[in-house]
Amino acid sequence: MATAEQLKSLLQSHYKNDNERFTSIALQVAAHEARQGHMSIAKEIKDLVDRSKTDGFKVIRINPDLSDLVLVYYPENRLNELILSAEVSNKLNRIIREYKERDKILKHGLQNRRKVLLSGLPGTGKTVTASAISGELKLPLYVVMMDKLMTKYMGETASKLRQIFDMMVSNRGVYLFDEFDAIGAERGRDNEVGEMRRVLNSFLQFIEQDSSESIIFGATNNIKILDSALFRRFDDIITYSLPKKEEIEELIKLKLHKFLGDFSLKTAVDAAIGLSHAEITNACNDSLKEIILTDKNSVTQKLLVQMMKDRKTSHLI
Repeated sequence: MATAEQLKSLLQSHYKNDNERFTSIALQVAAHEARQGHMSIAKEIKDLVDRSKTDGFKVIRINPDLSDLVLVYYPENRLNELILSAEVSNKLNRIIREYKERDKILKHGLQNRRKVLLSGLPGTGKTVTASAISGELKLPLYVVMMDKLMTKYMGETASKLRQIFDMMVSNRGVYLFDEFDAIGAERGRDNEVGEMRRVLNSFLQFIEQDSSESIIFGATNNIKILDSALFRRFDDIITYSLPKKEEIEELIKLKLHKFLGDFSLKTAVDAAIGLSHAEITNACNDSLKEIILTDKNSVTQKLLVQMMKDRKTSHLI
């Protein structure tokens, strides 16, 4: 394990945005682990450092005032790992293509689409989409915790939003405003308070004025409650729905792969209708855990159907 001094030095170099020192200390930790005989962890640390150099990775500095509001990830997943409708897939590929050729587009006085509203039921792929776009473009993913912004920082929310939009300029990446409903609710609703109205107005102003190169996603579970003024601030709206039969079958094959027994998937697909992508994935994972615990080699039709039904039953509790 890294020593206390090494951990302190890592944190100091991170907040000072001193990438060279951060890398140097990381290699010191790797060397320390190697001397302790922990060759596996030493190799993992060194491989991470080497890969970061190859990918042009840099240590991201986040304002300490935002550290509990903005989570940073470095996704490696890709769009081809997701099971999406053709319409959604085409729109996402267009975002990627326009981003990669944004300079070409800019020469003609146009902007690439980079402010996108993702709408759909929980578990249908909104969050994982932002992660996949980050992975495709090799950009960090910043997840803005909107619910915490509205509860913990009530009274200074607009100020925090300003800092986040400023960060988009200095730290280019993919920004996901999760649980966007927290500030996007229609002005004039019965439960509206003055603070929420001011926050929404601030967000509308910030996103309209934003000229960074970052990609901005807003994710909502219920687009109907959002203020209509939001829609024209976004370049596109992508709607996610529950998977159809063809998508369910693809998803099952993707998740279970070589562990699938030799049987028709029709019954399992029928049992999964009405479940989200995330719930079907969980049912597949439950099936895998069951065969691991019972020392079986493959998932049977009966087991898979039962796991799908169990997921549906959980909604009724």
